[in-house]
Amino acid sequence: MTGGRSPVIRTPDQRIRVFVSSTLRELADEREAVRSAIERLRLAPVMFELGARPHPPRDLYRSYLAQSDVFIGIYGASYGWVAPEEAVSGLEDEYNLASPEMPKLIYVKDTDTRDERLTQLIARIQADDTAAYLHFHTAADLEDHVAGDLAMLLAERFDQSRHDSGPAGAADIGLAARVPAPYTETIGREGELAEIRALLAGGLHRVVSLIGPGGIGKSRLAIEAAHADADLFPDGVFFVPLEGVLEPGLLLPTIAYVLGVRDTGAATLEERIAQAIGDRHVLIVLDNFEQIIDEAPVIVGLYTLAPRACFLVTSRNVLRIRGERVFDVEVLETPDPEAPATLAQAQASSACRLFAERAAAALPGFELTAQNAAEVVEICRRLDGLPLAIELAAAKIRLLSPHDVAERLGNSLPLLSTSARDLPDRHRTMRATIDWSVGLLSEEQRAMLEDLGVFAARFSLEAVEAVGAGRSWGDQAIETLAALIDASLVQRVDSGGRSVFSLLAIVREYALGALESRGAADAMRIAHADYYLALVRRIAPRLRGAAQIDAVAELGLEVPNLRAAARHLVQENRLDDAGDFAWTLLPYWWISGYFADVRMWMLELLDKQLPITARTRAIATFFPLWAELWQRPSDQVVAGLGAAVRLFTESGDEQGAAMALAARASTRLQFPDLDPATARSEFESAIARLHALGDSWAESLAEVALGQLGVVCRDIPAALAHFDRAVEIAEAAEDAFTRVVAGNNRARLRFMLGDRDSAEEEFLLTLTLSIRLHFVDGATYGIEGICAVAAARGDGWRAGALAAAAAKIRETTGMYDIAGFAVHLEPLAALRADDPESVEAGARAGAEMSLADAIAIALPDPEAEADLQEKVPSW
Repeated sequence: MTGGRSPVIRTPDQRIRVFVSSTLRELADEREAVRSAIERLRLAPVMFELGARPHPPRDLYRSYLAQSDVFIGIYGASYGWVAPEEAVSGLEDEYNLASPEMPKLIYVKDTDTRDERLTQLIARIQADDTAAYLHFHTAADLEDHVAGDLAMLLAERFDQSRHDSGPAGAADIGLAARVPAPYTETIGREGELAEIRALLAGGLHRVVSLIGPGGIGKSRLAIEAAHADADLFPDGVFFVPLEGVLEPGLLLPTIAYVLGVRDTGAATLEERIAQAIGDRHVLIVLDNFEQIIDEAPVIVGLYTLAPRACFLVTSRNVLRIRGERVFDVEVLETPDPEAPATLAQAQASSACRLFAERAAAALPGFELTAQNAAEVVEICRRLDGLPLAIELAAAKIRLLSPHDVAERLGNSLPLLSTSARDLPDRHRTMRATIDWSVGLLSEEQRAMLEDLGVFAARFSLEAVEAVGAGRSWGDQAIETLAALIDASLVQRVDSGGRSVFSLLAIVREYALGALESRGAADAMRIAHADYYLALVRRIAPRLRGAAQIDAVAELGLEVPNLRAAARHLVQENRLDDAGDFAWTLLPYWWISGYFADVRMWMLELLDKQLPITARTRAIATFFPLWAELWQRPSDQVVAGLGAAVRLFTESGDEQGAAMALAARASTRLQFPDLDPATARSEFESAIARLHALGDSWAESLAEVALGQLGVVCRDIPAALAHFDRAVEIAEAAEDAFTRVVAGNNRARLRFMLGDRDSAEEEFLLTLTLSIRLHFVDGATYGIEGICAVAAARGDGWRAGALAAAAAKIRETTGMYDIAGFAVHLEPLAALRADDPESVEAGARAGAEMSLADAIAIALPDPEAEADLQEKVPSW
């Protein structure tokens, strides 16, 4: 020991480490089963064992735990030994010492007896919402549970930042949107869930549409069905929320994003999605489809391309497409109006049980009794068994008795329902219930609810406060928002470590309708757009340079409202602001794969046929041509980008002109009859301008393109010099994205020149940075590069596994390998000829790997990863 520091006690393996906590002799068989499950996933089990150690046992397991990534606890009958001078056993001490951020998987063996202190510990664990808890019977059961749970955990942890619904999260590597957990228990839908399962399991129906009016519980039913029927779809269940998707052109981009497909312009979205789904047996849930009902034929196109995909759709209207099976969602059962309203009748009614459960949440201690049963039955009958209407009424129990609620509904609903005779009966009831619920609000609370209608799926308190400036509720935003939450009109959830708020789709529709009816919608849309325009301008400078990773993550939390803001700017004819909004976020669109959205906005902007500045016209011209550049390079694209250069120059935007010029040269680079001199001249001119302007981000990317020109022209020294320069610029700017792009190009060329060690070191660095940036394209090239090095060194199993894993990533994300960049294919083919068994064994394993598994193989030594990151400390 030197310098007062404790020695580092190494874990047995430096891969992803799983700490196993249990008594030793009592659970010896179970410990071996868990070890087997962990090693099956090529992870490292970290297990304290009896025997000689140069450290005290408590120091040993503390050090092991500190170096571990996942905590597994196995508990049987024994609490374990309590050492002298200690208050708890090692078993409980290990659980106490596990970091709150560490994932915890707890398994409790069914047993007739259990130590009292262990029973108390298990009860505490059950109350800990950071731990997952499961019973098991045998060691074999335990092994299966642990293997499955760890595999799911690895996928979820790596894909964490998009755990929000729809494309609300930051751009991630892997799964975009898992099925959301229901906020509350679903009541009275057991029969419907069984019917839906039968329809999905039969294989006869490509589209199952859950149809019904707003508030009837379609979304809740779809979520429950998706969870319950996940076992029918081994390749995944994907949830696509469409409540904020109002333009038909955004349907495919939204589906693509949820599937993990990115649009960087290099291929059409249809091609990418077709490649991503392929013949995978998946369920895709499309929620709230009614607002883009005319896009229903798109679903037919998708299931034609993907013969084993199934779609579960919620909509107020039937889609009327080939392959659709309509499932009418009914209201909850209410007591027979001819029967007496008794307690037994209420308890037998799913509608009344729902009311009682939600009322108890609003007023702890509330329950159905003989005294209130008649009033609860009356409430549920008046509300036609509509779940959302019942929930809104139940929320009032905090202020009103069941008798008062029933009386007020009796006075209000008939009057309110008469004002909308053109709506279906149940829709009138739902609207009337919201009217009644809103009628109980104060004037300020009602005004806030209506104003919130301009937001997309979720929004922050800061955004609410910003748009509230000058509003009647503006000085009391927190208190007013809390009142709306209490009334069940606004929901609060956690997202990305912060509190965010949302409105149910039908409540948002109601709020926006009320806002428009009093002529205030335009003003609120402008306030909303101004807030997000200011947010974008504040964050955008950090998209280039040392703060890039955090800036990308921050913007990722706001994607639905960024979309809404762009829509509001175009809708309100703030076209120059819309162009600036799009251009300011160019690095984010590129990194996160949102070019399809931006193209649509820009084409809509041009279709307005309204006066716009030359710069806005240049921006609106540039974005649609970006896709054409990669997909269909032509003289027309060159001419269009030339027009963008001229328009940028006329407007005084030299940076935009230089970027458009580099894009024009990149288009020429795709031509089979390449004119090297012209392309080189344009690249060099663009680079000189960008350097003079201090735009290191675009300069580095232009140097990469010039290096690619050198490769095409077989001028390898020049190519390497340009890649070196691109890396130098990226490192000086501490920009992760350009460092990845430049590094992967340089590493590929170094490998081709035989410099395997340098290539491997660079691929390891670009993979590390891509992981931190959630840049799936860069990560895939990094994995393929490491595969190439492994193949060249004769490591057949590792090379085969990485190649298969990378191919799986490309398949599931719809990413195409740029021609000539697949550096791993040739050395892998050569190795397969010499050692086919090892390569094929690795390929079989790689085909089953998650992205987290592939990364663990590509980066087998965390110390090496740390050394690489130390080269760029601020990353």
